[in-house]
Amino acid sequence: MNPRFMRNGLLMLVLVMGVSALLYTWFAGSSAPESVGWGTFLDRVSQGQVSKVVQKDVTLTVTGTDNKTYTVIAPGVPGVNADYLKDIQAAAEAGGTTFDQSNYSVERAEDNSWIGLVLTGLLPLLIIGGFIYFMMRQAQGTNNQALSFGKSRARMFLGNKQVVTFADVAGVDEAKTELQEVVEFLKFPEKFNTLGARIPRGVLLVGPPGTGKPLLARAVAGEAGVPFFSISGSEFVEMFVGVGASRVRDLFDQAKRNSPCIVFVDEIDAVGRQRGAGLGGSHDEREQTLNQILVEMDGFDTNTNVIVVAATNRPDVLDPALLRPGRFDRQVILDRPDMKGRVAILKVHTKGKPLDKAISIEEIARQSPGFSGADLAHLVNEGAILAARRNRKVIGMTDFQEALERIVAGPERKSRVISDAEKLIIAYHEGGHAVVQRILPKCDPVNKVTIISRGMALGYTMALPTEDRYLQSKSEFEDKIAGLLGGNVSERLIFGDTTTGSSNDIEKATNLARRMVTEFGMSDRLGPLAFGKRDELVFLGREIGEQRNYSDEIAKQIDEEVRAIIDRAYERARQVLETHRDRLDNLAQKLIAEETVDGEAFESLFSDLPPKEDIHGLPARRHLPPEEPSEPTTERKPEGKPKSSPAPHPA
Repeated sequence: MNPRFMRNGLLMLVLVMGVSALLYTWFAGSSAPESVGWGTFLDRVSQGQVSKVVQKDVTLTVTGTDNKTYTVIAPGVPGVNADYLKDIQAAAEAGGTTFDQSNYSVERAEDNSWIGLVLTGLLPLLIIGGFIYFMMRQAQGTNNQALSFGKSRARMFLGNKQVVTFADVAGVDEAKTELQEVVEFLKFPEKFNTLGARIPRGVLLVGPPGTGKPLLARAVAGEAGVPFFSISGSEFVEMFVGVGASRVRDLFDQAKRNSPCIVFVDEIDAVGRQRGAGLGGSHDEREQTLNQILVEMDGFDTNTNVIVVAATNRPDVLDPALLRPGRFDRQVILDRPDMKGRVAILKVHTKGKPLDKAISIEEIARQSPGFSGADLAHLVNEGAILAARRNRKVIGMTDFQEALERIVAGPERKSRVISDAEKLIIAYHEGGHAVVQRILPKCDPVNKVTIISRGMALGYTMALPTEDRYLQSKSEFEDKIAGLLGGNVSERLIFGDTTTGSSNDIEKATNLARRMVTEFGMSDRLGPLAFGKRDELVFLGREIGEQRNYSDEIAKQIDEEVRAIIDRAYERARQVLETHRDRLDNLAQKLIAEETVDGEAFESLFSDLPPKEDIHGLPARRHLPPEEPSEPTTERKPEGKPKSSPAPHPA
């Protein structure tokens, strides 16, 4: 048990007992019998109002004829038991009454003087002393808290406990190779020292959220079997000046005492942002903390095996002094995994879970392009939850597919009541997307079309690519814009009107066309130029606007080029749907009847056409959809302000 807790508990017990004793003494005194004088007592004896007398020393306890009790202090010396019976009998005879000797008794008086001394003298002193001691302890505790305010709040994980190793990290093989050198240095430093090599003192893990940066840092410590200090960048800075720098000093002092070890700072951009841009001037608390980090990292003793690993998804806002050689001079990139990486990550997360024998990990990986490691872990967990909800003993492929759709488009909402007229509009809207994407050569193959409401969407068309791609051409963008406009074109073609369901599609198409002109240099009229410079407030870490570095004439030409791209895409979508009107009608009727059409059933509507080829001219593989899917196009009810549709995968 904590000794401090025992001391405080004992002190509180003494205080409670003292207060209780005082209360008892007070209440006992307030309930004591009445006391009368010796003369009054003798008068009552003469009047025959006394029936019994009990003597203790010089105190007489008298019981009257009315059964009331009172006390009398007789004349005499305390401690000497005098005989008052003769005086009582004499007073009775003088009044013409008698007092029976058998009603008079003498009890031995006990010496309770020390109890009275304690209750009246020592106990108040004890209570006052205990109160003073308690206040001093409280003041000392407050002082200790004030002194510990500048202590580091890093959590230390020892290497002898359950650890994470590289076997628990998948999909980042290149990053593990880079960090293997750090592990070898911590295990065998003489291997590098004999060659005069200097291991990087700081390793910066850079990557989008969910790619496993803290997990990889813990795996390095687990592989090396050394202590691991973990702290967030925001835990350094407080409202009091100098606390952050003090915590940095304390953290590195602890690390040196426990070397070799690893210090992991998560979200280092909280304190590592570029100096001179703070609202508090060039010498605010955050910058003092950063200065102390810079000093500590560059002041390591060459024989101190302490390595700092930091993680961030905003390397662009870090101070240049933090990234120079001698500090974080090695950056390890952790990107979203490719097809091979997703398979490896899924195998890690499904290990130990009861899976159906018909499950294909490769198939799940192909249907989850763009997912990070955290997204894939969430996918596996959602599949397990759905299987448990259906009272199954194993997790099946349908559970994973349902979980994937929940992540992509939201939970299914079968309770939403949609009229037959709106359901027909939704069917033709989604059918327009699907038919245009099937006919145009550079659109991704359609994997699923549904008019079942999910999340905020009343329906969606999911098109997934056939392979991992990192470059996109102008023709791909043009076909994609035409596919986005297919729903709007279908509504106008069939109903002669359009609804708010196309608002999100139009927004995406317009933004993509503008980026083609202003960022990608895909305009024949304006040429390979970039227009507009985005301003960013480093202290806030976000874009606050776009600096216009072009004239009004160029702005007009940009608008005209964006309009031309949209018009061409709209016309292409219209021609496709007019040519294949019968397929659009068949697909819409199939959606009305079945609500969902998968890839194979959708392809059966185009059986008289050649199989769709991928962007390289090869036949598209059915049910093999890997990287970067086209975002699902959604149909919505006509309402005030349309909301954006869900993305197919977390961005």
